[in-house]
Amino acid sequence: MAKRPDDMKKAVAMAYDPGDYAPRVIAKGCGVTAEAIIALARENGVYVHESPDLMNLLLQVDQDRFIPPELYRAVAELLAWLYRLEQGTDGVEP
Repeated sequence: MAKRPDDMKKAVAMAYDPGDYAPRVIAKGCGVTAEAIIALARENGVYVHESPDLMNLLLQVDQDRFIPPELYRAVAELLAWLYRLEQGTDGVEP
């Protein structure tokens, strides 16, 4: 039985370069493309976060475009959480 589009794996990769005013969507896709994006991220030690709601919003952003202002807060919270994760605090207060 073929998977319905809603059941397919989805992925969006973002990048933020110094001087940019917001992160950009640098890769996105569903199915095999999503699996390749996720595999490449893991091979390179990039954390893979799973948030279906944020994913669906980011999939609407064209590739090589900055995320829209409406998503700044959600992406900022994700980046802050990733920073804490990398620092070893996992967002848990001592």
